[in-house]
Amino acid sequence: MSSTNNNSRKKTGKQGIDLHSIKFKLWAYFITFAVILLCLIWLLQIFFLNTYYEEMKSNETSKIANHITESFASNDYDFDSLKSMIKTVSSYNDLTIMVSNTTGAFVITSESSDEMGPSRGISEKYAMDIVTLDQKLASSAINDGVTNISVGRGSNRTMEFACYLRDKDDNIVYTLYIFSPLFPVQSTVNILRSQLVYITIIAILLSLALALYLANRISKPIKDITNSAAEMGKGNYSVKFKGGHYSETRELADTLTAAEGELEKTDMYQKDLIANVSHDLRTPLTMIKSYAEMIRDLSGNNPVKRSAHLNVIIEEADRLNSLVNDMLNLSRMQSKRIKLEKTKFDFCKAAASIMSSYDILNESDGYDIQFHCNGDEAVVYGDEAKIKQVMSNLINNAVKYCGADKQILVDLKKSGKNIRFSVTDHGKGIAPDEVAHVWERYYKSSTHHVRPTDGSGLGLSIVKEILNLHKADFDVTSELNKGSTFWFELPILKNR
Repeated sequence: MSSTNNNSRKKTGKQGIDLHSIKFKLWAYFITFAVILLCLIWLLQIFFLNTYYEEMKSNETSKIANHITESFASNDYDFDSLKSMIKTVSSYNDLTIMVSNTTGAFVITSESSDEMGPSRGISEKYAMDIVTLDQKLASSAINDGVTNISVGRGSNRTMEFACYLRDKDDNIVYTLYIFSPLFPVQSTVNILRSQLVYITIIAILLSLALALYLANRISKPIKDITNSAAEMGKGNYSVKFKGGHYSETRELADTLTAAEGELEKTDMYQKDLIANVSHDLRTPLTMIKSYAEMIRDLSGNNPVKRSAHLNVIIEEADRLNSLVNDMLNLSRMQSKRIKLEKTKFDFCKAAASIMSSYDILNESDGYDIQFHCNGDEAVVYGDEAKIKQVMSNLINNAVKYCGADKQILVDLKKSGKNIRFSVTDHGKGIAPDEVAHVWERYYKSSTHHVRPTDGSGLGLSIVKEILNLHKADFDVTSELNKGSTFWFELPILKNR
């Protein structure tokens, strides 16, 4: 009952929103970014518009005042040139510019009033502001001028500036006043606010749509890969991994496809291993049982026959023991549970001792096993017993597949700073598409290359593991119907 409830809860959870999914997080991040961006726009356009506008007007007014002052000096302090300059500047700016002399009378104004004459109306309009500016000028030590913002006339605000105009002897001759209206920005703010409301709604809707689209587009290939991986986990190795439109997901799909191939191959190897090992184990066990029964029933009292039958039992038991030992040693090496007992030894002498055990094949079985060594002493550092096992396994492999001429060439020679041991046969060779697999475990049991010979089929796998433990270079070159050459190299010790 509890199991059913748990399953129902899991299904319900899958149907709801997964807060930890890539799809949800992408959507949430995208919407958060859009909201932050819109908030910044609102903040800058609505709340800082007045401050920004005032700063801009202040800088503009100061620049115009500096321009008038510099022009007055460059025109030899000519009054008519000053009047012309003020008229020109006023024509393309929303400014009121006035100039008073040392007595306080206004001699230049950029505007006039029909009711009050050319100067009276303007001066009275800004009378209080002029007094304030005069007071600031009198108390200021700044020669560049002073500024003030008038807020005394309702919503109308004015940027005010005043500075002295001096003659060539640095005497004050005029006072320059500039008034720049700060037009009410509230109406502009209201317009911007109404526009930003629509912009915000549109932006959020577009962000939602784009976020959902991107989230689906990114998460879909990951979901497809997950579903395919689940099928592969059930043993279905025919599924295809599709990576979608992104490099990362394509690389993931390619990696999983390669892993799928390796898993399928490993699964095939394991099945073949069970079949081959079962056969290899059953054959000696059957022989042992059969000859034991023959001893019991037929040759128990015949010493000659009994001895022959017992020898067969012993040979089959040795064969069975060798198979089990190979499997055990390979498993230990692959799990790194075997430690190398490294010493310095003469590679040539070690190879010669191995070759001596194959003299009987040359003498009795018609093999032509030739050994060549350059004669120089080559001392290497490694596990001598394990290296001898490697040489023996490579020679045994060549004996099995040497071909009709039964010729095997074992060569030991220097290769740069290393010494290379190679074994060459003239057998059938290995197909190009199978060369890379000869070192793999269970290669003997591969359905692509079944070998009709005795043995565990683990010899080359053991060679690979021993050489990997020594960090040695090794490889095989082969050509169909011409033979194969297996080799490995160990570095020669210089200082012994």
